[in-house]
Amino acid sequence: MKLPHDTIVLVADGARMMLLFNHGDEVYPDLRVIEHREYENPPNRELRTDSPGVAFSGGYSGRSAMDEGDPHQQNESRFLAAAAERLTQAAAERPGGIVVAAPPRALGELRRCYDRAVSAKLIAEIDKDFTRHPVEELTRLLTAH
Repeated sequence: MKLPHDTIVLVADGARMMLLFNHGDEVYPDLRVIEHREYENPPNRELRTDSPGVAFSGGYSGRSAMDEGDPHQQNESRFLAAAAERLTQAAAERPGGIVVAAPPRALGELRRCYDRAVSAKLIAEIDKDFTRHPVEELTRLLTAH
């Protein structure tokens, strides 16, 4: 994939986010970090305080366990919403297109948070997790994709 000059690149998953900017050109991209965030998201066993509550209903004699949701996934969704908000700010500040790389589930969460400016500038979405790669390796992976 060619990364034109001024392209904004967001690489994210549920706990890490890197926002980069291409200062180079299509032939020799020079990705530089604008922002990097990392969030320590503990597993559900550490987030939940107790077993789910039980509800009694007058309509029948049984009990019903109340689901408290998935707090780990909720934290990931909030983190990705914040990453999408930062992408929106970067899109307003910079003129180039946008490339987003994230695992499939994270990419779906990010898509729900795109505003019109981000959608209009979107060049490509890559459904791969590149968050644990250094910038030089990331540049190679993106250009080879």
